[in-house]
Amino acid sequence: TFEMLIRLAENYTNTLFCNAYRNMAAEATVHVQEFFTDVGLFLFGTDVSTEEFVNRFFDTLFPVVYNHVINPGPTDISLEYAECLRVARRDIRPFGNVPKKAIGQMGRALLPSRTFLQALNVGIEVINTTDHLHFSKDCSRALLRMQYCPHCQGLTLSKPCMGYCLNIIRGCLADVAEVDLHWRGYIQSLEEFSGAMRGAYDIEHVLLNFHSLVNDALVQARVNGPELSEQVKKICGPPVRKPKESPGCSFDQNKDNQGLKMFSRDSEETLTNRRKEFVSHLRLYRAFYGGLADQLCGNELAAADGLPCWNGEDVVRRY
Repeated sequence: TFEMLIRLAENYTNTLFCNAYRNMAAEATVHVQEFFTDVGLFLFGTDVSTEEFVNRFFDTLFPVVYNHVINPGPTDISLEYAECLRVARRDIRPFGNVPKKAIGQMGRALLPSRTFLQALNVGIEVINTTDHLHFSKDCSRALLRMQYCPHCQGLTLSKPCMGYCLNIIRGCLADVAEVDLHWRGYIQSLEEFSGAMRGAYDIEHVLLNFHSLVNDALVQARVNGPELSEQVKKICGPPVRKPKESPGCSFDQNKDNQGLKMFSRDSEETLTNRRKEFVSHLRLYRAFYGGLADQLCGNELAAADGLPCWNGEDVVRRY
């Protein structure tokens, strides 16, 4: 779902360039792809800085915007001149306050989601670690006595008494029961954390509206074009140009439509809804480790109440 969200946000941003800034869409798409690759790397745990990759996006976008919006010409700017513009972007501030706003939004929204994914991995580790139990000799002997000793007396259909079963299984699962308190706390923390991932911390809202921030930046650069041209001349000199490469929109807007339809913001399949559904489902297993003995004895091992049962020595009416 996170990967689908990133793809959709990238799709929105590329569509903006194809629809409103077609002449620079082919160049911009490369930088948009790099930006959303960085978003994914950060979310899934790579050590990258949100401030750094947001700044890098606007740095690399500036030469493209200068070439096509601020000071368009019959030829393209040279690679050296583009590099000068890239380095000078933070001093010239062609996009006003938008990069700073984007850094704030990305930092606030991406970090909780990254932490949420890391928390899920902790849960997976706990489940995997407790998936295979090694019983002590005492436990094995007690299980043998409970399950198979009645067979020696020809009592093959008798089941252990509920109280007897609980005593044995709880003893065998004592190590697992220690996880119970921490597991309950873990699920409660996930619930609280998931509930707090909204508003400024809602990754869905921030990523799917990134294209509008980019549009604000481009509008600002276009409005302040003459003033920006003068600033650029002072720092990088007059534009050095080269033969123009064929412009165009290389992004296929229909490419991922099938995969993206399910992620319409009007649909039930939003990240927020999926997260709520997941946490609600997990809540049912809050007492899993503490109630494992009751579950095993009640569902499979022990005799139902009122029926004759094996107490470890004999078949009795009551334990």
